[in-house]
Amino acid sequence: MKSRHRAPSQQQQQLPKISTTTKTMVKKKKKQQLTLLPLIFIIYFQVAGGPYGEEPAVQAAGPLYAILGFLIFPFVWSVPEALITAELSTAYPGNGGFVIWAHRAFGLFCGSLMGCLKFLSTVINVVALLVLCVDYLNKVIPALESDWPRTISIWGLTLFLSFLNYTGLVIVGYLSVLLGILSLSPFIIMSILAIPKIQPRRWITTGDSVSTIAGEVEKPAETFPLALLITVIVNCLSYLIPLLAVIGAVSVEQSAWGFGFHATAAELICVKWLKYCLEIGSALSTVGMFEAQLSSSVYQLLGMADLGILPKFFALRSNRFNTPWVGILLSTAIILGCSYMDFANIISSANLLYSLGMLLEFATFLWLRRKLPEQKRPYKVPMRLPGLIVMCLIPSGFLVIILVVATKTVLLVSGLMTLGAIGGYFLMKICKVKKLCLFSSESSAVDEDE
Repeated sequence: MKSRHRAPSQQQQQLPKISTTTKTMVKKKKKQQLTLLPLIFIIYFQVAGGPYGEEPAVQAAGPLYAILGFLIFPFVWSVPEALITAELSTAYPGNGGFVIWAHRAFGLFCGSLMGCLKFLSTVINVVALLVLCVDYLNKVIPALESDWPRTISIWGLTLFLSFLNYTGLVIVGYLSVLLGILSLSPFIIMSILAIPKIQPRRWITTGDSVSTIAGEVEKPAETFPLALLITVIVNCLSYLIPLLAVIGAVSVEQSAWGFGFHATAAELICVKWLKYCLEIGSALSTVGMFEAQLSSSVYQLLGMADLGILPKFFALRSNRFNTPWVGILLSTAIILGCSYMDFANIISSANLLYSLGMLLEFATFLWLRRKLPEQKRPYKVPMRLPGLIVMCLIPSGFLVIILVVATKTVLLVSGLMTLGAIGGYFLMKICKVKKLCLFSSESSAVDEDE
């Protein structure tokens, strides 16, 4: 890009121009922007959603290594990711998030590829959440195990939750607060009741085996770093406290620590009603994750439209709720279409696409630090470039492992999707040249710079 060969002014380093459609809603958006508490819970559900599903870690590695894993992993993964997100979100606080960052660092092609990888990984992961939600409800409503009731429940949940997302990000934010409280409450109760039964010696048993919505946030420069810090702490505690409580209070074989064991432990520690509360709480947690991740994906599409990567109609918002309804409609259609996939392939494909996107995100972060060292950054990770490289290399190692151990089926599915994302970029280029669709004026400026 030509802009790499000249010193950009402060104005040139700012966010991409907002599309005309987005500008018309500025006043309305200001009245509906996210504040700190809803943002904390939206981020919480985007990255975790509670200690549901942590039990297999104990089954695989034993109590001591599982506890150490949940103690150490936040510092080698969650903290670096939060720091990077805080810096880039406050430096470029627009809808689209990492799409804007990759575009600024490497140009329109990488911005498009980043957007497609993140969008596909998020939407496919949402499919897995729906399947998990129905699996949790199976334990309370056994009829949902049958084919037709199961299919109807997945479709019904998808349509209902997508409509709920359509009603607005602020509503989703406060719903996330409610769902967070309801889904964590049973764990808090169980942990308190477990205290008299805890035997610390059980903790040292080794066992027998070895994120796009920045443009919707009020005062992002102040709110994002604080929300991310609080979320990392909450996530760490929400995993560790129940794990310490159950390991210390319940004596069972390591093989018993399968998926959903926390609910069984709740019955062993106190009473059966708490077991049902945990099962219902797990379903509510997946609902919160669905809403948070769907919001992330649809606002990402809006940001891509503002950048001129996608046609301008992807930036259309509802007149009543000010939400990007085209993105919600497209995401819902993909979710329904993928709901018939095998669960293991859904999770593995989402993880592989996510890993590719994260590797590109780490490269983007480092390149922007090198390319635009004087860029105004309301929050800046307090490290020089060599230290930042080390910080990014550690989680990148985990991502590479995910790529290496992927099965042939997952590699094929993810490879085809990645090729589709690359092909989509060139298809959009043709649409611009042939004037088949209307694109944001930002795309013209980008094309001139390339």
